[in-house]
Amino acid sequence: MQSSLVFRSVLALCVVTAVEAVISPKVFIIDYYNDEQDAWLDIPEFNLLEQNITLPGLSMMYPDIHCTSDGSVCQLVTGEGEINAGLSTFALALSPEFNLTQTYFLLAGDAGISPEVATVGSVAFAQFAVQVAMQYEIDAREKPENFTTGYVPQGSTSISQYPQYIYGTEVFQLNDALRQLAIALAKTATLNDTASAQAYRAQYTNAGPNFAPALTAPTVVGCDTATSDNWWSGALLAGAFENFTTLVTNGSATYCTTQQEDNAVLEALLRGQLARRTDFSRVIHMRTGSDFDRPPPGVSVAQNLFFADGGYNAAIRNLYVAGIKVVEGILDGWNDTFAAGIPPQNFIGDIFGSLGGSPAFGPGSLFNGTGAPSVPLHYSCV
Repeated sequence: MQSSLVFRSVLALCVVTAVEAVISPKVFIIDYYNDEQDAWLDIPEFNLLEQNITLPGLSMMYPDIHCTSDGSVCQLVTGEGEINAGLSTFALALSPEFNLTQTYFLLAGDAGISPEVATVGSVAFAQFAVQVAMQYEIDAREKPENFTTGYVPQGSTSISQYPQYIYGTEVFQLNDALRQLAIALAKTATLNDTASAQAYRAQYTNAGPNFAPALTAPTVVGCDTATSDNWWSGALLAGAFENFTTLVTNGSATYCTTQQEDNAVLEALLRGQLARRTDFSRVIHMRTGSDFDRPPPGVSVAQNLFFADGGYNAAIRNLYVAGIKVVEGILDGWNDTFAAGIPPQNFIGDIFGSLGGSPAFGPGSLFNGTGAPSVPLHYSCV
């Protein structure tokens, strides 16, 4: 009898402790390395270092989650590259320390950017994320003569044929209604520009009409993102990945920013929803342009890759300058707008249709439009 009472008392204490430990952020900022992380520190709006929570499964370089004292805003730094990004985000999604079911995730990193779409320092919000390196690869020196690139969609024998082998992470589509709200909020910011960014973009003055966007001042744009662990440079690779982006989204996406993490982050958040831990309709993708993905006239591809970083400082600064408007907009409009969620008017999810509905790209839903089974997580106190 006494042992039974002791057990019930310990169990009750365990439950109370678990409930008190749970943090329910309204906004979770996801960054990838130290400069992006530091853009959100020492700012007047809030202090992300008031709570520091160490989680198992995070990057060894960035083992802590940072949160404000009330837990309304938190930050994850995943580490760079797809493996780090996916594992760190999934460790967060499954952590019993957090209730993420109403959390908005702001993916906030710098990126390469196409000079045919926007300029360095610009802030781009994506609806589509495409894993552009998920292809066959032939060294360009050995490719068939009639191929314009050595990248070939998996399972295909032509660069124009839709991939025949689908892994599920090739394409993600996000909530465009939420994206449009984020764009409107970000447009209230006065974006940072620098002399080095101006000098960098001025090199495109005689590049022709297709490069007119490169010559403008930084702005907020809606365009899509390409993910690859490989950091590429040059018109040939950029053109190949632009074509693949168009191919796998059936022409719906606009190739714009380039980065190394985001399809992995989105897969982790999508699986988090299937575990009833996250809400994929509350994901916002934001990237700021730090360098151009292809050089201006008279500059070699190697020089552009190794040394052309004139837009970097403006890009890092604008993560905060534009991002804070989005964060504050969510916090200020929580009760009236954001707590209930922003209902998507478009398909959201992956190329499999794992969350329900049928994507307008790829083979269509693998789950008859109903989505993959959703299985909640259960935790035991030990």
